[in-house]
Amino acid sequence: MYKNILQNMDNIAVWPVISFVIFFLFFLCLLWWVFTTDRKIIDKLKHLPMEEGQSNLSTTKPE
Repeated sequence: MYKNILQNMDNIAVWPVISFVIFFLFFLCLLWWVFTTDRKIIDKLKHLPMEEGQSNLSTTKPE
């Protein structure tokens, strides 16, 4: 049944092309961001989860 629905749609071949273009543009934007971001920002983000003096654990006692 689903095959018949997809076969009867006009211009169905355009949707895979649109999906590929959206993925490709996202990938290019991500590469551009990676190569143009300042190294100091990358180092700050790299060490963010492991900064000393800050704990993600709750300080309250369980009851």
